[in-house]
Amino acid sequence: MLGHLKSWAQNIKRDMLAVYLAMYDRRVPWYVKGLAVIVAGYALSPIDLIPDFIPVIGYLDDLILLPLGILLVAHLIPGPVMDDLRHQASLRLLGKQPKSITAAIVIVLLWVAAAVGVGVLFFGASPSIS
Repeated sequence: MLGHLKSWAQNIKRDMLAVYLAMYDRRVPWYVKGLAVIVAGYALSPIDLIPDFIPVIGYLDDLILLPLGILLVAHLIPGPVMDDLRHQASLRLLGKQPKSITAAIVIVLLWVAAAVGVGVLFFGASPSIS
């Protein structure tokens, strides 16, 4: 069981890198590239939309949503192209995986917008000055 889980995790990691590579491949349709940008940007972002310290919910994006997004993009990429991207990803996994600073900035901005929204909701739209 543990070996199967480890193999699955390695395959997801390889497929995530393949999805990242798909964003730059001319053989991948534009709409799949758009979805790949969203999935890869979130996966490679050093900041999670739902922080991991939140019990249960914090890990749902990493354990369920992210693998489903990777599988969806992999399914939408034509078979021979995905095989080639997986091969390229396997070769690159020997090196360091890229990080997306842009995705991190977008997620921070989403958190700031949410905090402002909550502040406006609880404290009103205009502060009173006495």
